Amino acid sequence: MRLPDLPILEALPELRSALAGPGGAVLVAPPGAGKSTVVPPALLEEAWLAGRKVLMLEPRRLAARAVARRIAFLLGEGGVGGTVGYRMRGDTRVGPKTRIEVVTEGILTRMLQSDPALSEVGVVVFDEFHERSLPADLGLALALQVRELLRPELRILVMSATLEGAPVAELLGGVPVVESHGRIHPVQTRWLARPPEGRIEAVASRTVRRALDETEGDVLVFLPGAGEIRRAQKLLVEGGLPAGTAVRRLHGSLSGEDQDRALAPSPEGERKVVLASAIAETSLTIEGVRVVVDSGWMRVPRFDPGTGMTRLETVRVTRDAADQRRGRAGRLAPGVCYRAWTQGEDRGLVPRRTPELMASDLAPLALDLAVWGAEPGELKWLDPPPEAGFRQARELLHELEVLNRGGDLTRHGRQVAQTGLHPRLGHMLVRAREVGSLATACDLAALLQERDPFLTEGRAPDADLRARVEALASIRGGGSPRLPAGHRVARGRLAGVRREADRLRTRLGGKGGVQEPPDASQVGLLTALAYPDRIARRREGERGRFLLRSGRGARFFESQPLEASEWIVPVEVEDRGKEARIFLAAPVELSALETHLRSAIQEEEVLAWDEGTERVRAERVRRIGAILHSASAIHDPDPYRVALALAEGIRGRGLQVLPWGRDQVQLRERMHFLHRLQPEVWPSASEEALLAELDEWLVPFLGGVRSLAGLKAVSLEEALLSRLPRGAHGARADLERLAPSHLEVPSGSRILLDYSDPGAPALAVRLQEVFGLTETPRIGGGRVPVTMRLLSPAQRPVQVTTDLASFWRDAYFEVRRDLRGRYPKHAWPEDPLSAPPTRRTRRRERG
Repeated sequence: MRLPDLPILEALPELRSALAGPGGAVLVAPPGAGKSTVVPPALLEEAWLAGRKVLMLEPRRLAARAVARRIAFLLGEGGVGGTVGYRMRGDTRVGPKTRIEVVTEGILTRMLQSDPALSEVGVVVFDEFHERSLPADLGLALALQVRELLRPELRILVMSATLEGAPVAELLGGVPVVESHGRIHPVQTRWLARPPEGRIEAVASRTVRRALDETEGDVLVFLPGAGEIRRAQKLLVEGGLPAGTAVRRLHGSLSGEDQDRALAPSPEGERKVVLASAIAETSLTIEGVRVVVDSGWMRVPRFDPGTGMTRLETVRVTRDAADQRRGRAGRLAPGVCYRAWTQGEDRGLVPRRTPELMASDLAPLALDLAVWGAEPGELKWLDPPPEAGFRQARELLHELEVLNRGGDLTRHGRQVAQTGLHPRLGHMLVRAREVGSLATACDLAALLQERDPFLTEGRAPDADLRARVEALASIRGGGSPRLPAGHRVARGRLAGVRREADRLRTRLGGKGGVQEPPDASQVGLLTALAYPDRIARRREGERGRFLLRSGRGARFFESQPLEASEWIVPVEVEDRGKEARIFLAAPVELSALETHLRSAIQEEEVLAWDEGTERVRAERVRRIGAILHSASAIHDPDPYRVALALAEGIRGRGLQVLPWGRDQVQLRERMHFLHRLQPEVWPSASEEALLAELDEWLVPFLGGVRSLAGLKAVSLEEALLSRLPRGAHGARADLERLAPSHLEVPSGSRILLDYSDPGAPALAVRLQEVFGLTETPRIGGGRVPVTMRLLSPAQRPVQVTTDLASFWRDAYFEVRRDLRGRYPKHAWPEDPLSAPPTRRTRRRERG
């Protein structure tokens, strides 16, 4: 077999030696070295591969097709399907003699699930592993387990131009790292003199014109995505280009024919400018390209576990991606790379891109692991899946009835897995068969997997998914697509959607496929089946603003026909800012949700405090997550739950809302005094303690009360006494003995004790009523002296003391002299200890 004359041949002897040992190897070779086209044929020469295949994974469909065709050409074969074949979703070219099979990364997982031992495969090659796609990380983890448990002779080869080889080699079990240092052709790098100004496509277009003036050969331009590619093409064409210059687009949404046109050599005497997404970074040889223009930006998915949504972010290119792009200029001849940023900015590039596993929707991964029968911790990963994201993915699979509560795959889950689609779409297709809408579901699934085919000028396209289903249906009869006013359609993209929809119809429809016409009225229900977590209801009285089931707000930022819909299911959402922005959605009838998504509707009795009416509201509420579905009054609510809700209202207002009288206030203060005296025996009666324990002492006494006004009927004294130590003998008697409410003084009066200061209970008494009382009264079992507030006949304080004996001995006579002058009609004896106490006023005796 013929091999291309490339520097990678230098490393083949060392690579063969490495693969002859156990485990496998890691191959690091510079961009443009031709790893994907040289290594697979070379592996077939090894005796230990006799009778087995080389399985090579590529990150993109375009790359898989192109690599397979290139290898077939280099082996002298007319096309794929012989020694070399490829396999991807919806497009397979393999034959009985195929020995090298190039597959997209997700195909490996499907192959493992049908043949866990990979019995026909001798070596698995992971090409461009530096991209760290989720399917590649999962495929490597599964292949390592297969090698460990079933196929110790299975070889694993990981290849990349920019990969740090040592960690991967260690993960593979300490396998050799083989490096090829050669570069095919030198590439000169040119930066901007100043930081760029303007939109990405405008900067790129200016740089392309410079490259066309300064260089020869075709130009490959890297832009973040299809939108920037389309706008850059318009700028270049409208601004005029040198004669004989054609502009071609290259991204994943184009048809295979359009992609092949971009890859094909230019006619003699012509130049082409290929405007490409990241699809052209790796594994492709675009004939004639000697110049690369790198815009410096890339588009990456970011999944937010908090909202369950994935959004595409446009970010600065990373160092490894920039190096890959630069290498495209030197594959066929010496080249030039124009970088649309300054050399100073270049030094600040992030070294490597974030692994997709760390920032993606993990629902497909969770389903694949459930089918495989393994937890993440049972596999070997370069980076393990993040726990929060994986947990949320499992919750989604449970809601889709793919997993049971124990985390095991259900019968329905196995059917979903067999579709080979995202669990959302697989669940929708399986359920669609049950509700008789499989044709519509196939069309919808195809649309949701591809980029939006609708185009408009200067405004957002109609967000209604039904319009896309109707447009797809209209072209089946060979006619023009039926479109909303002011809309155009990307015909290649819509044709690709139709091919995928037809593939699903054939695969899922049994003999003869699905023949029924689609029904756009079912789109809302089907979308809700796929996205039950995104059901949204319009906010009352507001057009275009919705509340998502998660509690997040979302809205249309431009006028849309759907903005007046009561219920919608957003599909494409930009989750940033105060409210998420809705780009694509479908309206759904509440009756459809009630019939087919009953599990999403929770019904509960809600008894809650209503601050506005100052009473407990009792309702039977139906909700879809944070969305209120309906509410009706409950006329005979559970009294205990009513009391708990009322307690919450009291807790929010504070204890002052309770019907406190003088006796209840004093009782609380007496209890607090005892707690301070013996905290291990007597409970606290502080406001904090009483509020915290409302459910224990007050709720049992709130029977029949639903409002603050009704609290007047509550026996607050009995409720407080219920806090006394349970099981203590004679607790109420002990309360009265240790902290009496009143004290009897020598005059016979029973006077209320003041416990407002728990550290110094006080007795306010007229001085004449305690004549003859030699010692200060004590409470708390004799441990606490009462603070005596001695009053004049007019109830004004004349002395405060906790030592009554000292008062009689030292201070009384000074007080007597003053009182005799102010109250001459009262008796002020010289010996107060022998004088009779009195509550009445009497005249002084004449002598």
